[in-house]
Amino acid sequence: MAGYGTDDQFTQWLTDNGYTLPAGSSALAVLRQRGSQYVDALYGDRFIGTLAGFDQERAWPRTGASLRSVPVPASAVPLPVIYASFYAALTEARNPDSLNTMGSASSIVVREKVGALETQFAGVQGSDVAAALTPLISIVDGMLTPYLRNPHAVCFGIRSVG
Repeated sequence: MAGYGTDDQFTQWLTDNGYTLPAGSSALAVLRQRGSQYVDALYGDRFIGTLAGFDQERAWPRTGASLRSVPVPASAVPLPVIYASFYAALTEARNPDSLNTMGSASSIVVREKVGALETQFAGVQGSDVAAALTPLISIVDGMLTPYLRNPHAVCFGIRSVG
């Protein structure tokens, strides 16, 4: 599988935005792959349009997608999708395995007491456990909002990374 964009694009994006990868980071292609998997897993089913092919690796390219009445070419991957995957890749480089949260409903903190301070959180209802465990990167969410079928749908996350 190939992540969105290229290693050269990722390197240029890092430079343009003043980011550097931490020493000992995974290879660029590996980071791009992980960032792309994050984007596709969290947003893929909500992207506008439909998959361009039945057996394609990524959620993009898509057919029937348009943004502000401008058709997105069926062979294109919008730059914000690529850049969102790069930001997720950077997040992964900074905090390895942060995009992969595992747990169960029993592992979600509902009430926590530290000293005299006690906090209670809303519990997870029904099948929302996976959504509640998924880390949300707010800048990625914002970059992808224009490309979502229902941009006002709540994207759940118990913590923000990045």
